[in-house]
Amino acid sequence: MPKEISHFVRRPGNKPGDPELVIPVAKDLVTQPGNPVRDADVSFYGREEPLEAHFVENSADREWLWSQYTPEFAQWRIEHEKRDQPLVDEAAASGEIVPYVKPDSKLEPTELIRQKARELGFVEVGFTKYDRRYTYASKRKWAKFPHAICLAYEQEYERTQKIPSEEAEHAHFGTYTVEGKVTLELARYIRSLGYYAQVHSHSDSSAPYIPMFVAAGLGQLGANGQLLMPHFGSRGRLMLITTDAPVRYDEPIDYGFNRFCDICQVCVDRCPSNALARDKVWWRGALKNKVNYGRCRPVMGRYDGCSICMKVCPVQKFGMQPVMEHYVDTGEVLGKGTDDLEGYDLKGKGHFGPGKKPHFTPDFFEIPRGRFENWLFEQFKERLSGRTPTPEELRLFANEVREALDTRREATG
Repeated sequence: MPKEISHFVRRPGNKPGDPELVIPVAKDLVTQPGNPVRDADVSFYGREEPLEAHFVENSADREWLWSQYTPEFAQWRIEHEKRDQPLVDEAAASGEIVPYVKPDSKLEPTELIRQKARELGFVEVGFTKYDRRYTYASKRKWAKFPHAICLAYEQEYERTQKIPSEEAEHAHFGTYTVEGKVTLELARYIRSLGYYAQVHSHSDSSAPYIPMFVAAGLGQLGANGQLLMPHFGSRGRLMLITTDAPVRYDEPIDYGFNRFCDICQVCVDRCPSNALARDKVWWRGALKNKVNYGRCRPVMGRYDGCSICMKVCPVQKFGMQPVMEHYVDTGEVLGKGTDDLEGYDLKGKGHFGPGKKPHFTPDFFEIPRGRFENWLFEQFKERLSGRTPTPEELRLFANEVREALDTRREATG
């Protein structure tokens, strides 16, 4: 049944010079710009229970992840990180670099920066406050500047449709490398305007970036826990620059996805481990479909990063404008129920079309949890089985923890 249109959202084309997107939003999908947030709750948790970076808080399973790679992919990851590390190091020090000139008060920097970012290949560019309430505990002294430049770079389409696969993971990590280079170039441009520019690297992130991207009008949070953006849904890779440049903030937008995702539910239905919640809950001040990390991570690790929730999202597959036009015309979700959208392959298990999902035994989900050093301690206690450790066992355990702290891959993957 056709739907009445509430409003249209207009966004720039994918590349400079491309036709703009005109996205119809049906009246029955309208809620509010951005996503529902309880500011008092966000402030409370940011103050009393600050978040910590995934690569710190879950370092045990990140080490385990490497044990699941094929030898070929492990070698590829090692080579990728060698290429990527100089970019991460430069980003880490970027906030200390003094601007090259004094700012020209006659120049308004917002559109100059936006235009330069678009020229460098960023499809989505927005400006908002850097919200320190989301900053990770370990990054609170590092993050310096008050304004956030939100940048999204498109991951290559064809290889993404082969999720889950090593080829799709090549696209995933490769996109971040390209994006890392051009983000550093954009930071240098901002310094040439007379302002500081601190690059928040994907491999050393300072906060969850999605709330700021939503505030900058670049998308809305999807049921898959990812940012749904106009051109490519959740296939965009996110980076952030903070600056002291007096930029004008963009405003959040109602694209209709607070309600559309409740109707669609394809990612929820197709998740191979049932890690996505069907109903929204309030979590640290945000109304969202909470991802069950304990069910998600084992599949990610064993099946090439999984990301099936990205692959089966119609906005990723078809783009926001076709999806919303189809909904307005028919009242239906474009591609829902088709193998083209919902089908996927898992190595060793075969193909799973609409309505079909794999089965995993309970032990499949038993992987290392929490911080690596804490997990080592739990393993040590289990080996002792209640007896007092010998001096030699204590010495070996201390060496094991020291080696783990010295060599763990905290800023990768």
